[in-house]
Amino acid sequence: MAHPMLVMGMDPTAPAAHSWFDDTHALIAGSLFVALGMTMFGHAGLLTGGVAGVAFLASYASGLPFGLFFFLLSLPFFVLSWFRLGPAFTFKSFGAVALVSVCTTLAPKVVRFELLNPWLASVLGGFLIGFGLLALLRHQASVGGVNILAQWLQQARGYSAGKVQMSVDLVVVLAALWVLPPLQVAQSVVGAVAIGAILALNHKPGRYLGV
Repeated sequence: MAHPMLVMGMDPTAPAAHSWFDDTHALIAGSLFVALGMTMFGHAGLLTGGVAGVAFLASYASGLPFGLFFFLLSLPFFVLSWFRLGPAFTFKSFGAVALVSVCTTLAPKVVRFELLNPWLASVLGGFLIGFGLLALLRHQASVGGVNILAQWLQQARGYSAGKVQMSVDLVVVLAALWVLPPLQVAQSVVGAVAIGAILALNHKPGRYLGV
């Protein structure tokens, strides 16, 4: 017996399209998750990988806001996004990067951690960032940088975005051994693994059909 949706001319296996409300909600929620996770990392003196990791190092060295460096360093990757992932992905990602930059800059005025164990920050902050990235990627957006590259490699080559993200993040974090104490680097590695694990386990090619 034919599936009822096929009788009506609808394919039940076709991806369910996201509405503008779905995308807006995911962009805001995902960006806030990422911003809160980054704020926890910054408070604990941790690093993450990719552009964010470089932005943290620049912020620690200069005393200027992380959000400023994160926004500026993400800009070149939007060229790849525009030509490889399309204008819609680029505009949504630009909005997410801008929102994360603003939120992390304003965070010290609205969020304070009287006590935050660095190991807890690495795990919980990593999970928050991972789930934020997951929400953005599933709605065709990202927070720029390596996240854009990882999404393109998954779409174009079938590589796991989570594994690409985790690999690059670990390289960047381990490179920080030149400037940070080993304990901080070890805590940052845990954070990078926490982020990558969320994406690797939940953002696999063909698993999620929403568009």
